[in-house]
Amino acid sequence: MNELTQLSGQAFWLPVIFIGLMGLAFFIYAILDGYDLGVGILLPKDSEQQRDTMIASIGPFWDANETWLVLGIGILLIAFPTAHSMILFHLYLPVTVMLAGLILRGVAFDFRAKAPADHKDLWDKVFKTGSLLASLAQGYMLGMYIMGFEQSIAAALFATLSAICVTAGYSFIGAAWLVMKTEGELQVRAARLTRKCAWLMGLGLITVSIVNPLVSDTIFQKWFGNPLMILLMVIPIFCFVLLFIVDTYLRRFPYRNDLGCWIPFASAIMIFLLSFIGLAYSFFPDVVPGKLNIWQASSAPESLMFILYGAIIVLPTIIFYTLFSYRVFWGKATQLKYH
Repeated sequence: MNELTQLSGQAFWLPVIFIGLMGLAFFIYAILDGYDLGVGILLPKDSEQQRDTMIASIGPFWDANETWLVLGIGILLIAFPTAHSMILFHLYLPVTVMLAGLILRGVAFDFRAKAPADHKDLWDKVFKTGSLLASLAQGYMLGMYIMGFEQSIAAALFATLSAICVTAGYSFIGAAWLVMKTEGELQVRAARLTRKCAWLMGLGLITVSIVNPLVSDTIFQKWFGNPLMILLMVIPIFCFVLLFIVDTYLRRFPYRNDLGCWIPFASAIMIFLLSFIGLAYSFFPDVVPGKLNIWQASSAPESLMFILYGAIIVLPTIIFYTLFSYRVFWGKATQLKYH
């Protein structure tokens, strides 16, 4: 606290701005790459036509969605180099697994369209495997990060639980995306998967919400030793209200003229947002829980100010082309064509 009282002006606010920008990048990544990882995880074994439609639904977007991951890690490296070194030192194995999964997805996406017909099923399995590996690795990394990279059986078990929860969350938002982007039998199948994945993710949220305060006195005090506790309870309550809305809507699916097909996906985004706000509140101002805060890990104010000018140009550009691409390819998924 004494160190913070000595900070003022740029030295105080620039790290706050950059942790906000980094958080925004990772949040948008979780939404955008989350749904296309989820679609990959849910690829069915029994219908090549449905697999084609599912992959077509993410075809124009999936590669660009990973831009947000690159941006988030880039901000971490440039704005918080000490934290970047510490995080990658502890997570190099799951990061390697994640990168292997993303590479498998990229290779399989192209090869499935150009390989001989009898090899297409193989590349679909590779795409599914890559999606699953990347999702599990990201969830495991999140769990280890929350545990402050503690080397213990309890931390490993919590990270494994986190891996399952994140994978369930990605499957949920991926299935919700298919409800919005597809039609017919696949859309009905996606509706059933959305309900199952939603409550599996809800169970995971309950478990993580119980375990987190138990393993960290700091988190317990922030949530339960705070006069704002009643206000903070809005976060988990609203999450489960949204899950109930999704389940109620999909119970009678489909509706005439595709009425409200966007509701599950919009609800998934809100649940992700509320979960992200809860995590941010739990750990701010730490950039590495229990080890480094944003001011200890940040680059010099002069460097951050220079980088901020670049971010003011780059971030709106990425947002613009992301919105533009989704506007161009809005509507139901159609067959992908390669020339």
